[in-house]
Amino acid sequence: MKTDVFIAGGGVGGLALAVKLASRGVHVTIAEQLKKKSNAYKGELLQPKTLAILDRIGVLEEIEASGHIIDQLRFQEINTRPGQEPPENIQLTELNYSRVASRYDHALMVPHERTKDILREKGQTYADYFNYLPGARFLGFESGMALIRHNKKISRIQAQVYVGAEGRTSPTRDAMNVSVQRKDYNHHFLTVTIPRPESFTKGKIITTTSCFLGLFPLPDNEVRTVYLIKAGEFKKIKEKGLEHLYKAYGNLEPELAETVKSLDDWRQIQLMIPFTYHVDKYYSGNLALIGDAAHTVHPMAGEGMNLAVQDADVLGELLAWCKEEGKPYHENLHYYEDVRKPRVSFLLSLSHMSALVYSFPNPWWRKIRMRAVQRIYDDDQLHVKQMLNISGLGRWNFSLFDRAIQGSVLPVRRKRIKDHTQQKQLFSEAEDYPWKFEGKGKV
Repeated sequence: MKTDVFIAGGGVGGLALAVKLASRGVHVTIAEQLKKKSNAYKGELLQPKTLAILDRIGVLEEIEASGHIIDQLRFQEINTRPGQEPPENIQLTELNYSRVASRYDHALMVPHERTKDILREKGQTYADYFNYLPGARFLGFESGMALIRHNKKISRIQAQVYVGAEGRTSPTRDAMNVSVQRKDYNHHFLTVTIPRPESFTKGKIITTTSCFLGLFPLPDNEVRTVYLIKAGEFKKIKEKGLEHLYKAYGNLEPELAETVKSLDDWRQIQLMIPFTYHVDKYYSGNLALIGDAAHTVHPMAGEGMNLAVQDADVLGELLAWCKEEGKPYHENLHYYEDVRKPRVSFLLSLSHMSALVYSFPNPWWRKIRMRAVQRIYDDDQLHVKQMLNISGLGRWNFSLFDRAIQGSVLPVRRKRIKDHTQQKQLFSEAEDYPWKFEGKGKV
C-alpha cells in the first residue's frame, strides 16, 4: 500500500491533520486501532484557536451545533458548611474570553467522540485522498515502511512522511529515539459526566483550602466534572463508597447534590493521573510527531487536545505546501518544529503554573491564590494576556512588572487594553506558516 502521508492514530489531532491534507490533494492513510467509540475521557474543551482551525477546514458550523459555548470561566472560593446550604462564598472572579480581540471569542465544550465523528465524516468527503482504517494497529517500522495489523493480517504501508499521532504510547516516537523529560504532580483527578440543571451554563472552578471541583457544561444538560484528590488516594476514597463522593459534590456545589447521585458504579468514574513531558525533537528524517506523542500538558488550562489540533494545522499546511510546490517533505519538516515547539513550551509552562496554584492545601497559599486570580481580573492587561494566551490565538508574555502587580507588590493599572494593541500579539499567517513568506520580507 502506498500513500503520501501515513498517520498512526485517528484521534482528533490525527483526523484534523488528515482532513486538511486530503482537502489539499495529499493522499493520506490513517491507522486507528479502535473499531468503536471509546468511553475513556478525552479532551472536550475547544479553545478559540482550535475553533479558527476547524473553521478553515470547514467543520466549525457542525462543531458549534454539537457543543456548549463557554464564554466565561468562574473561579469561586468557598467555605463549605456541611448540613448548611449554600456554602459561604468567599470570592468569585470571572475571566472572559470576550476580552480577546477576535471573532473567535469563546471556547466550546463538545463530546470528544462527536468531534472525531465530524472530522472523520468530513474526511470521507475527500474519498480519493482519505483512507481511514479502523481496527488497524500500528506496530512500528520495517525497511522504512509502516507495519500495521488489520483484519488479522500484517500489511506494509509506504509513505513519503510518517506521522505519529498515537498518543502517550508512540511507536513512532520510539523509532525516532527522542529524549523525554517527565514531570509528575502531587494530585490526581476523578472525572465523570453527570446531569446538570438547565440553568447551570458557565464553566466554573470551585475551591476551598483543600478541595477543587472543576465544572464544564456540555450539551444535553450534562456537565463534565473534575474532582481533585491527593495522589494515591483513589483506593481509600472508593472504600468510603459513592456516598462520600455524593457528599463532597453536594458540599461544594449544592445544585449538583441530587444529579451526582446518578452515579451508581465506580466504573463510571475515571482516574486521571496528570503528568507532563516534552520531546526534544518533533521530527527526524521523514518521521514527525503531533499531540500527546510529542507533549503532554497538565489538564488545568484545558490545552491538551488543542495543542494536537494546532500541531496538525501547522504540519498539515506545511505538507500540503510541499506537495503543491514540489518541495521535498523531509527537507522542510524543520519549519514545523520551529513554529510549534516554542509555543508548546510556553503553554506547558502556563499550564504548570496553573497546576501549582491548586497544588498546596494551605490557608496561606489559598490567600495568595485568591489575590493572584482577582488581580488578573482587576488589571485589564493581565486579564487580556491570560485569556489570549490560553486561547492559543496569540502569545503575550507576562513581564516582571505584570507579576509584581499580580502579587500585589504594585498597584493595579486602570487602563483598558484597546483591541488594536492586543491584535499585535495575535499570531499572523507569517508566524503560523513562515515557509510561505521566506524571501518576501514578511517574516
